[in-house]
Amino acid sequence: MRTKALLAVLLALSLLVPLLSAAGETGRSIEDTHEFILKNGMKVVVKEDHRAPVVVQQVWYKVGSSYEYGGITGISHVLEHMMFKGTSRYPNGTFSEVIAEQGGRENAFTSRDYTAYYQVLAADRLEIAMRLEADRMRNLLMREDDFQRERAVVQEERRLRTEDNPTALTYERFQATAYLNSPYGDPVIGWMQDLESLTLDDLKAWYDRWYAPNNATLVVVGDVDPDEVRRLARRYYGTIRAREVAPPKPRQEVPQQGERRVTVKAPAELPYVLLGYKVPVVLSAETEWEPYALEVLAGVLDGGSSARLSRNLVRGREIAASAGAGYNAAGRLEGLFMLDGTPAPGQPAAAIEAALRDEIRALREAPVTGDEIERVKAQVVAGEIYQRDSIQHQAMVIGTLETVGLDWRLAEDYAERIRAVTPEQVQAVARKYLVDDRLTVAHLDPQPIDPDNPPSRFDGHLR
Repeated sequence: MRTKALLAVLLALSLLVPLLSAAGETGRSIEDTHEFILKNGMKVVVKEDHRAPVVVQQVWYKVGSSYEYGGITGISHVLEHMMFKGTSRYPNGTFSEVIAEQGGRENAFTSRDYTAYYQVLAADRLEIAMRLEADRMRNLLMREDDFQRERAVVQEERRLRTEDNPTALTYERFQATAYLNSPYGDPVIGWMQDLESLTLDDLKAWYDRWYAPNNATLVVVGDVDPDEVRRLARRYYGTIRAREVAPPKPRQEVPQQGERRVTVKAPAELPYVLLGYKVPVVLSAETEWEPYALEVLAGVLDGGSSARLSRNLVRGREIAASAGAGYNAAGRLEGLFMLDGTPAPGQPAAAIEAALRDEIRALREAPVTGDEIERVKAQVVAGEIYQRDSIQHQAMVIGTLETVGLDWRLAEDYAERIRAVTPEQVQAVARKYLVDDRLTVAHLDPQPIDPDNPPSRFDGHLR
């Protein structure tokens, strides 16, 4: 993960790397990772990992809820559901049945900036997964009865995951308050009224607009031969015609000009508090080290039992039952540095908010200690090593970076960039970004619970 200045340097250096041409394709390789672009514009990234005879295939489409507009929110997620309804060659249920018969597993996910589909199976079964996935890229059957059923499933998922879940409902309203014109203010699952008015024609138009090889990235990680992956990719994906894909209209958030607040009243057992400060991501940071300093800052606050929130609010003052902080640098648009907390029994929500703001104030007023920053850096390095044991995680990192508009190579020295962060830089980003004029606050105000209709704790995915 890096910023614009460093991306420009990488782009300049990339021009010095010889291009490999094969049937109109271009390609580059760095150690065990290989990249090439098919003639139809589809990018393919292959990473060799020969520790086990397993492979993961992921297809990432550059479309998610941040590409949507008012009236059709949730359409990307509904289309994800419909992608499992079949094609003429592989009708209803066949896709999942074939993968299961091969001993594999498959699923999909929709986020703000992408929709992705994946299969994990034995390495010698990769061709089967490619044949299936390439078929539904352009040949999806869309029937009215299937659409009605899947839309109903998504609506029920929304009821269980958001409307009947007080913390999730608070988070949704918090996001809608934090963003005025950024599409990040809309929920990935969509607003219920939009789901109700969504039509099959809307879905067909969305599929035709975004599901094209030149708007997708194929990521393959595992016990594979890159040349064989290239051959298979040409055979199954390379024959699909490219389509004109117009980029989405720019919807950058307008500058915030003062603190924003929202209170959500819902049946719940305990209050809940959310704080979010507008911060840049890798693509928008003014200085290349800022996103890394924000990552370290999040770790100082919430990086295990010795981090400040746990040490000071949960164990020390015993004011919070739980408290956390988080930041995601890999987004397409400006994001939020977030903190949340649930008060300990007998403590009011206002006390949690004040305590969280005190922790931010302390970070602005004095640099973090050397021991704190070294702890965070050690956790990052250990986490990187641990996560590389998972081929699924390796593919997720590549796919995420590529799909939001970054370069998969940026992950190669992420730990090194974190190691370079200084206490002064952590204090600098706290002073610059974690200020009241960038802050949005949400409170969950618990209401009496109907014993016959308790709040939902569902956090799964219906299909």
